Amino acid sequence: MAFRHTAIMTDTALVLGSGGLIGVGWEIGILHGLAEAGVDLTDADLVVGSSAGAVVGVNTSARIGLPELYERQLAHPEGEIAGRLGAGKIFRYARAVIGSRTPEQYGAKMGRMALVADTPSEADRRAVIAARLLTHEWPERALKLTAVAADTGELRVFDQDSGVPLVDAVAASCAVPLVWPPVTIDGCKWIDGGLHSTANAHLAAGCSRVVILAPSPAGGGPLDSPAAQAAKLTAAGAKVVLITPDAAAKKAFGRSSLDPARRAPAARAGLAQAAAHVHAVKALWA
Repeated sequence: MAFRHTAIMTDTALVLGSGGLIGVGWEIGILHGLAEAGVDLTDADLVVGSSAGAVVGVNTSARIGLPELYERQLAHPEGEIAGRLGAGKIFRYARAVIGSRTPEQYGAKMGRMALVADTPSEADRRAVIAARLLTHEWPERALKLTAVAADTGELRVFDQDSGVPLVDAVAASCAVPLVWPPVTIDGCKWIDGGLHSTANAHLAAGCSRVVILAPSPAGGGPLDSPAAQAAKLTAAGAKVVLITPDAAAKKAFGRSSLDPARRAPAARAGLAQAAAHVHAVKALWA
């Protein structure tokens, strides 16, 4: 099935990339730190969220301030189920990406594996996502959440006009293959939006000012890195700031992006790192 993506003719875009629970914490830490310094990115005309970024995109649209969102990252992660990508699963990811020529081919390979993997039930996983979100209603602002079709590997963008419940859209965007179950929407199975690229910043095409938060900065094989996507947006005339984890943040992340216990250290690292980017982001956003 093919989905067309029309360029959004608007001014500012905030792109929130994938990165598991540590990505959620780090992105909120960055956003909180920038807001404390006088630049609030949550007022963007367009927000693009993939996987972790889908959670952050939704929760920053809720009627709650960034200080409270940040404090929530430091609290004990009640209701979360720890996921694990061991060496064997990582090898299967690597083999699939190396043997693929397009993001769609890679997504289809991972989709086939995801459909037969032993994971928690779809209902149990949905309950976790529902509890993680501070609102279950699509916001009024433009919010684009990404997922990948498990059968074809094609990217789909869910928004308030898709007719899809917000919780299902986020669950699909966060459905890490081999760890979490694919999500059923409209009779189709969907997996993690970060499989098409870790940022999907191309969906901000048409915006004049773009900030990209990319907890997972790598590309590889057929997948564009956030830096490559930022370069393409810049070449098209946009002004872009790309923020990726610094050395201290990478250390805080630990070895598992899906470990709930690493969310708080990641959030603190994001808050600390934000200071290094205030000048560039403020100059762009203002």
